Amino acid sequence: MHNYITNASIQLLPIVQDRHPYEWVDEVIAIIEKCGLVYTVGPFGTAVEGNYEQIRQLIDDINQYLHQRQCAEWVLNIQWQMRAGRDVTIEEKVGGRNNK
Repeated sequence: MHNYITNASIQLLPIVQDRHPYEWVDEVIAIIEKCGLVYTVGPFGTAVEGNYEQIRQLIDDINQYLHQRQCAEWVLNIQWQMRAGRDVTIEEKVGGRNNK
């Protein structure tokens, strides 16, 4: 795959009864924070920015973490935008909009 910047939205939907689902979501956000990629946490998912391999590795890391921590069941929704000939960034999409 090319090495241009891509961006993805990652949404975790834990299907659990052992603890509040937000606890699992917070742990996944912590993984994203530590990965070194540009990211923005939103109410329905977290946008991340990196090349194909970086984001693919992050998705693998999240799934591996949830499996190792014995999360009973989860859905990981991914929306991923790529371009063949140039970068696609979060900033380009939101243009520094402040929605306060």
